[in-house]
Amino acid sequence: MANITFKGNAVTLLGSEVKVGDTAPNFTVLANDLSEVTLDDSKGSVRLISVVPSIDTGVCDAQTRKFNEAAAELDNVKVLTVSVDLPFAQKRWCGANGIENVQTLSDHRDLSFGEAYGVHIQELRLLARAVFVVDSNDKVTYVEYVSEATDHPNYDGAIDAAKNAN
Repeated sequence: MANITFKGNAVTLLGSEVKVGDTAPNFTVLANDLSEVTLDDSKGSVRLISVVPSIDTGVCDAQTRKFNEAAAELDNVKVLTVSVDLPFAQKRWCGANGIENVQTLSDHRDLSFGEAYGVHIQELRLLARAVFVVDSNDKVTYVEYVSEATDHPNYDGAIDAAKNAN
């Protein structure tokens, strides 16, 4: 498993670590209207999956805004932002911040995504900061588990991976 810290303290990640070349695990999360969303719902598209601990924090806010801007310029790429925030909070935050190019998804119900991608922080019941790119054939082409959860991911690396995925 990836070694992650949160504010300098080691945390335990639950679930399975995902690696480049793996078939992307399916998951079930909730959209802002409480409907279920799975990876299969975006089959045939490249997916850039941005994982944040909480959308209402500074780095998570910046990460979601950065990928929202990038999404406007990426053809055939769906940008998904996953956190354990309630769907209502995600919807409010997106509306207040003009976020229209990413789909925010909530893993609060049963941590299906967190367990499938190995980002569930046991001690906090949050998701670790990470970025995954999944190609249109459901192969993982890019993985970044950010080693310190309060740090930014490699935006350029993830965006380039999404541009180059088929």
